[in-house]
Amino acid sequence: MSWAGYSCCAKVNTMARQLLGRVLRAKGSVSDDDVERALKMQRAKPGLRIGEALQELNATDDQAVTEALAEQFGMELVDPSQMEIPRDVIDLVSHDIARKHCLIPIDRHDGRLRVAMADPLDFDALDNIRFATNSDVEQVLATRDSINLAIQKNHGAEEATVDGMLQEFTESDITFKAEEAAELGVDEEDGDAPVIRLVYLLITEAMRRRASDIHIEPMEDRLRIRYRVDGVCTEVPGPPKSLQGSIISRVKIMAGIDIAEKRRPTDGHIKLRALGREVDLRVSCLPANRGESVVMRILDKQSLLLGVQELGFGDEEYGKFQSIIKKPNGIFLVTGPTGSGKTTTLYAAVSELNTPDRKIITAEDPVEYNIPGINQCEVRARIGRTFSRILRSMLRQAPNVILVGEIRDQETAEIAIRSALTGHLVFSTLHTNDAPSAITRLIDMGVPAFLVASSIQAIMAQRLVRTICANCKEPATYTEEELLQVGLTPEDVENLTLYRGAGCDECDGTGYKGRLGIFELMEMNSELQELAFHRAPTNKIREAAIYSGMTDLRRDGVKKVLRGITTIEEVMRITAEVQANK
Repeated sequence: MSWAGYSCCAKVNTMARQLLGRVLRAKGSVSDDDVERALKMQRAKPGLRIGEALQELNATDDQAVTEALAEQFGMELVDPSQMEIPRDVIDLVSHDIARKHCLIPIDRHDGRLRVAMADPLDFDALDNIRFATNSDVEQVLATRDSINLAIQKNHGAEEATVDGMLQEFTESDITFKAEEAAELGVDEEDGDAPVIRLVYLLITEAMRRRASDIHIEPMEDRLRIRYRVDGVCTEVPGPPKSLQGSIISRVKIMAGIDIAEKRRPTDGHIKLRALGREVDLRVSCLPANRGESVVMRILDKQSLLLGVQELGFGDEEYGKFQSIIKKPNGIFLVTGPTGSGKTTTLYAAVSELNTPDRKIITAEDPVEYNIPGINQCEVRARIGRTFSRILRSMLRQAPNVILVGEIRDQETAEIAIRSALTGHLVFSTLHTNDAPSAITRLIDMGVPAFLVASSIQAIMAQRLVRTICANCKEPATYTEEELLQVGLTPEDVENLTLYRGAGCDECDGTGYKGRLGIFELMEMNSELQELAFHRAPTNKIREAAIYSGMTDLRRDGVKKVLRGITTIEEVMRITAEVQANK
């Protein structure tokens, strides 16, 4: 939380106010030790507020600090994102001022304007609003997130597009606020500051939209910017073509990539602070005929640390998953295309097994998140540190659990399988469409069929489906033909209500917000081992697995449709390729 503009003027009786640290302690939001650490950080960083320090230390959150500020200053606490604010009130304060000072007017009565603010001491903003509106101004407090949501909701497309960002680059407003400049290591007088700010805003806007990737793609006559949100790319208005070179160079500098290297693909990593939290981005630059195409993947640490129960399992699949990951040895494979959530599932599994009595080692490309208590090794092929070489060395470390980021070749597959046969529990991923085809794939790689049959405990294919937005969820009606496409009949849904999203500001009009997994969990048994041993075709393995109780991807998706989590259209979209290959 940023509180610029502190003033010791007589507008607030500072002597009568209780200290914020004491208020938070009295409310039970922080401990004495937390306050001491925050005060120590304050001494090391002059100008840092106590609430800001406590949040940096992860001792509390913005909501708790704002509630304490409301009590400290005797102000009303509101949530402007849930309010219907009249258009004539919104128009009293420009979008730029609202965004710059994190405030929004919420109502006006008898010449008195009420303004929701995140900073109770931003007197400059109050004076400007009082002068511009010729009104008495009453402050109320709100969290930064709720104000930003209200700004986005009420200023609409102006806030949500890169076009709106570019409006800030005028002669009168092209400089950073001091704290933004400090975060990015930029001189406020630097001539490149507008481009630096634009790249920073591209990243923060992507985060606000919950994007997983930012795509910067040079076209013939324009620079295309796309965000991937919930697995779907959405184009936003881009900056002028003339800024192409400057923007790409800035991204490469932030990622530690040589800006002079434009002939070969390059990779890098960005770590910065945005929207009050640390952000990691993996950057890939690919030379193309119109210039370098850049993709920044936003590594969401929160999603990587999901618990097993939050992945989307039904009760039966969850029980099976739990029994499999707690076996003493064998291989557990997760399959699916890029972006299907395989890494999240593996992290959830090893995090659950991460206890002091187990030694866990991983080989990853790259290490996306550091998990305390786990030994993680990053693949570096340029110096010969490949999956297979790391895996060989791992075995000398006497681990109980091994995670191999991906089985890419015969050597890695054979070492992983032999590790499983010698008493290790091995987790890994494979790129196949469904679970049964993973057995055929391993044998096609050159792994002996008897090793595949004897080492694999289970194979799980997965996809991510978008979930219906809770804010605009409404009952849906489907025709008999649409129901039959996913194996349902009108009788199956006679006493059920199916849903879809109508589209609203919270979901950018898509009707979906967030994603959840659908799974196809194939647990090996004697019949499946026999089929693998005799190199049976994939369709025979699939038939036997379904007969043994495996729920395929589409059927698991249908279960989530019946529970009102997703829609028939989304399940059809995600599973169409799998069904076509059967």
